[in-house]
Amino acid sequence: MARGWVAAPGSSRHLHNKPLPRLGGVAIYLAFCGSVLTSFLAAWLHPEWQVGFPAKAGLTILAPATLIFLLGVYDDIRSLGPWVKFAVQAAAATMLFASGLRILDLRVLFGGHHFSSFVSLPLTILWVIGVTNAFNLIDGLDGLAAGSALFSTLVVFVVALLGHSMLVALMTLALAGAILGFLRFNFNPATIFLGDCGSLFIGFILSALALQGAEKAPTTVAIAIPVVSFGLPILETALSIARRFISGRPVFTADREHIHHKLLQLGLSHRQVVIVLYGASGIFALLSLFLLWPAGSTLGLVLAVLGSGIWLGVQHLGYLEFGELRRVAQRTIEQRQIVINNLAIRRAVEELKVAQDSDQLFSILIAAFGGNDFDAFDLNLQIPLPIFSPSDALQVLQSDDHQPYVRWSKSGMKFHQLVTSWSLCLDLVSINDRRIGTMTVHRLYSERDLQLDINLLISVFPLALADALQKISVNQTEVVPRLHAIPAVLGASAGAD
Repeated sequence: MARGWVAAPGSSRHLHNKPLPRLGGVAIYLAFCGSVLTSFLAAWLHPEWQVGFPAKAGLTILAPATLIFLLGVYDDIRSLGPWVKFAVQAAAATMLFASGLRILDLRVLFGGHHFSSFVSLPLTILWVIGVTNAFNLIDGLDGLAAGSALFSTLVVFVVALLGHSMLVALMTLALAGAILGFLRFNFNPATIFLGDCGSLFIGFILSALALQGAEKAPTTVAIAIPVVSFGLPILETALSIARRFISGRPVFTADREHIHHKLLQLGLSHRQVVIVLYGASGIFALLSLFLLWPAGSTLGLVLAVLGSGIWLGVQHLGYLEFGELRRVAQRTIEQRQIVINNLAIRRAVEELKVAQDSDQLFSILIAAFGGNDFDAFDLNLQIPLPIFSPSDALQVLQSDDHQPYVRWSKSGMKFHQLVTSWSLCLDLVSINDRRIGTMTVHRLYSERDLQLDINLLISVFPLALADALQKISVNQTEVVPRLHAIPAVLGASAGAD
């Protein structure tokens, strides 16, 4: 443990409860290299066994793959920062590029147009780094990364056989055998972990073999097949980056919100989560094989099925970040109504500046709140109540401390409904710092978001209303002093309730 060869359960993200060996990737690397090099040696010693794969091309993949493996070993033992790992992975990807394994075109998007080296090199590096780290990112449960990689490896193997790429077929077969042998000890309950040396190595090999196989692929979706077959790790990577970016957290920070963590939170057991994600990997693999026969609508159908499945799956995982995006999208759709409500408040602010009497003032308030998402308002003043014309919607009521206040409510609203409403209390202070009272706006609970810029209600509107009330109070010659002076009005109000 002191040498870093054993993973102790020392983090909240760890799901194991006892120390386990973490360098399982060493076994996969040795088994893979042993199988491939033995095949190369046998073909060299016995030319009659030659099956059409060039050993030199295989070594151009093994050399940078070994660099990635050593990077993983060092990271398992000593731990490296993300930028150092990216730099080494970029160097390994550049080695592939120099040996001829590169992304020359994206036929699905750009037809047969070939990219220049200035475009091809960054795309190749991005592809290699993305796939390499994608398999590393899903290595969070016993057997998950290895099992998902096995499905992807088998797809690359089938594509290589159909494309008569014997080198890729041999190397994927060796990789599948190494993963399958290791998976027996890595499946829950695991006795050894894959480690970064294993997950990074597997991801790099698959990214390189996908480039090798795409060179001879006759189909226009050569790059789409590996993208779809690597669907689960790529999806996990995309979701993690998007979640952290939306929430303002560092992209490379660790958390417990990966897909497997979310499934565990839903109540599934460790094994059930792994089996569910195996099923997802199998579906990705199966859909990718449909692209081997690219009829006119095949690609569109596959993408539609994938998109629908991913959308439904992500919805059930309950990510808060995507719920917030959905809310923003909903507000964008409803932006016209928000603008209308905002303008109503702004218009009320301007009209309050020139209001001459209380009836005009209340008409302005009713017009402002009658069409928005608020259902009622209370006007509780520390100055004498102004004289106005009461109605069914605009009434004078009595508070618990026997102080009169004015209430407006939308048609059909009852007093008891507002007891459970959401409310916002606005302090009314005039421009000369005189406290006029308070205005409380009520809204019944609703699933729909408030379609109004709340800043308008807590900034300019209270000041405009306070100034208008103060001006009317000074100019008004007849006032309503207290509740006992308006028994007829209160009686009518009580009867209305």
